Order: sequence, then structure tokens, then C-alpha cells
Amino acid sequence: MGEASGDIEHHDVIIVGAGISGIGAAYHLQTRCPGRSFMILEARPRLGGTWDLFRYPGIRSDSDMFTLGFSFKPWTAKRSIAGGQTILEYLRETASEHGVARKIRFRHRVTRAAWSSATARWTVEARVGEGADARVARFTCGFLFMCSGYYDYDEGYTPDFTDRERFAGRVVHPQRWTDDIDYAGKRVIVIGSGATAVTLVPALAERAERVIMLQRSPSYIVSRPAVDKLAQRLRARLPRRLAHRAIRAKNIGLSTLFFQFFRRRPEQGRALIKKGVRMQLPADFDVDTHFSPSYAPWDQRVCLASDGDLFKAIRAGRVELVTDHVERFTETGILLRSGRALAAELIITATGLNLKFLAGLELTVDGARVRPADSMTYKAMMFSEIPNLALSFGYTNASWTLKAELTAIYVCRLLNHMRRRGYAYCVPKRDPAMPERSFADLSSGYFARARAQLPKQGDRVPWRVYQNYLLDLVALRLSRVDDGVMEFRRAG
Repeated sequence: MGEASGDIEHHDVIIVGAGISGIGAAYHLQTRCPGRSFMILEARPRLGGTWDLFRYPGIRSDSDMFTLGFSFKPWTAKRSIAGGQTILEYLRETASEHGVARKIRFRHRVTRAAWSSATARWTVEARVGEGADARVARFTCGFLFMCSGYYDYDEGYTPDFTDRERFAGRVVHPQRWTDDIDYAGKRVIVIGSGATAVTLVPALAERAERVIMLQRSPSYIVSRPAVDKLAQRLRARLPRRLAHRAIRAKNIGLSTLFFQFFRRRPEQGRALIKKGVRMQLPADFDVDTHFSPSYAPWDQRVCLASDGDLFKAIRAGRVELVTDHVERFTETGILLRSGRALAAELIITATGLNLKFLAGLELTVDGARVRPADSMTYKAMMFSEIPNLALSFGYTNASWTLKAELTAIYVCRLLNHMRRRGYAYCVPKRDPAMPERSFADLSSGYFARARAQLPKQGDRVPWRVYQNYLLDLVALRLSRVDDGVMEFRRAG
């Protein structure tokens, strides 16, 4: 348990965020670092992160749950591409089963963190509640672990569409979806071509009169069965945990293989994806216009159509795909740059997210303001010149949880190393002459818009950001903690 002195509560570790990363981090802390006090500060009133926030029709995973789920908590549902509510129930069950739920302080939005080298502690401020009743709570910790995700939970990204206010119907971003949004029997336009649109459109088509998926530029979309038949066979023949490990290893291997293939042979990858699309659509469908991105596979995320649901909806005539630019909104819908008018009663702007790095936290080190954007990332999880702070940032080309768990395990190794050797804190020290590179190699809009928020990466280990589970497995689980780059210091 933590201790309190005055109005400040003291802990060994504070985790920020009670989503999939935070719950996993808490499990590993209490199993690998016994005796350390920790708590989780969560801005929202419930746990679950993404899976509690998003409520739009069809919300589901875009990777398999054997890897998006935890290594220590076997996924037992039949569908490996699972719906949002099923995932949320899995997270709640995990948090309750392992005693993590009672460590969470809800409605605690972390706003500032100040490091003192003299005391070797962070002082963390959180706003509790909203409006006139809000108050500030203060905590201290030896180590701060940011598991708050990467995007702004308060507001999604919507471009400034001309004459938007003229539209007589309703305009909604999927991040702000509420139960009173009625789309049954209506004409709906979904603006966007990313993972949210690919998930949302076929779900809307089940009840709407007609759905138009309006995209400025196409995305790569591949089909994948919602039920993994090989996984089902392994479950029937092996003990539960052994089957889970085998399926997880199989899926990690296949996803790594496919990613490497697409990155090393982009033209062959492009042709393979397009061939898969052609097989699922009518012979006269204009695949070249609607499914031929201008970028190479995995320059942006490849979208997943569960059981080919988007292609089925197009074949059935319930969904029309339009590739064009929005000229302006009208009273009855949207006028395109080509001159075509699209009629709608509901417009959904599935136009992306706003990236919010480190939850927008204001950081100071020994009284001086520091910006992660001015630092270099160490093992894609810590920052040069910022002591005892780690970030859980998952993969962009595979399940988020794979990297999140490796990060949590490394943090535990680091904490145990410092305790054994009597160190109070650690700081990654960079070579000032090392060339800088961009933190992420994706060209997706939300990364491009937030480039100024992101740290840099270097050109060598341990400053490189790898989108490769096997390389990270070596770097975070098998390599030495005291690697000559991380500096360890005692209090004062």
C-alpha cells in the first residue's frame, strides 16, 4: 500500500491509464515486482480505454485477440476478431481476477509531473472531477509509467468542411457516437477510408437505407476470417494455456512474415492485395479507382475486413464506394469536386484521430520544463535526459499489446535491477552527435499532424524504433539492463 503525508499520497510506481496497456502493466508489476506499491490514475469514469470510449456500430478489433489479448490471460471466445463489448468484458474480467481493479482511481486526469533529483521522485498532479466541483490531487512516485494511449480521448479529428453548418441533418464523429443516433432506414454518408470507416460502414448497412463510403484516397483492405479454424483445432487438442501460447506464437510469426514481405516487396504485396479485392467484388467493379492507394503497403496501416463484410455489403448493393473530394456541404448532403451531389440524412466523419502524446502531460525536471519532442527515445519506451519515466506505445503494424507487454516486463526488470544495486533512478544518455530520425515511419494523417509532439529516434541500438516483435523481444527481455547507455544514480 502507499503512504499519505498531509494531502500527498506516496507510491513506488504510478501508472497513468486503465486501458489495455495499464491493466497489463499493473499485472506485471504486482507479479514481477512484489512488495512495491503502485496505483493507476484514470481520467475516465470506467476502465477499458479505447474499448470503453468507442460505441459506434460494429466496433471491433482490427487484429486477432490471441495477440491483442494478454499473454497471461488466454482468450477463450470463439471469434478471434472480436466485438468491442466482448473485449471490454475481457478487460474487466482480467482487472477483477488479478486484483488490478481495486488499484484504479477513476476521474483522475493527470495534468503535471515534476521530477526532483534531490528526492528521486515525481510529484504528480491530477484534476479530480469536472467543472466547479473539480479539485487537484497530488501524489509522489519513484517511477512514472505512462499507459494512456496515443490519441486525444476528448475530440477526434474533423477537417474544416466548407458550409458544414448548412447541412440540415446530423453530422457526427464516430468518437462521439451516442445511443440516440438513428440511422435505420436513412441515407448515410461515411467520410473516410481508414480502419474506423471499414468497420463502421458494413455495420451501418445492415439497417440503413443506403450507405456511401466517401474516400478522398483509398486504403489497403484485406479480408480475414473472424474465427480462426486452426486455433479452434488446437484448443480442442491441447490444454488451454498451451493452446493459447501456440496460437499466439503462430499469429506473431505470420504477422511478422507478412509485414516483412510487404515492406521488402511492395509491388508484389500491392498486387496480392488487389487480387484479393478483385476476387470478392463483381467483375465490372472499378478496383483501380477505389482500391489502389498511392502509397506502398504499410506506409499506412492495412485495414481489416472481418469475414469480408465490407465487400459483401458492396456486392449486395447496400454500400456504394465513392472516391472524390468534398467541395462543400449542402442542405441535403455533400457536393463533390467532380460536381456530383450526394444526398444524406446523416453524415459521419470517420476522418481520423488527434494524437495526444503522453496524455498532454506538462513535464519538468529539476524545475526546468522538458518536452519529449526535444529528446530521443530509448528502446521506444524511455526518453533521453528524462529520469524514471516510461511510455507504453504499441505496434502500428501488429497488435498493440505485444509491445505493451514487452515494455511492462522491461520496466519490471529495470526496477528490480535498481533495487538490487541500490540505485534511485536512471536516465538514458544519448550521444549528441547521433543523427536523428522521425519517431514513426507511418505517413498516416494523425502521425503527420502530430510530428512536432513526437520524440526522435536514432540510427542505432538502443535508440532505434523497431516495428518487429522478435527484435524487441531480444532488446527488452534478453538484453542487459545495464547496457552502458542507461545511467544509474543514487538519490541526491
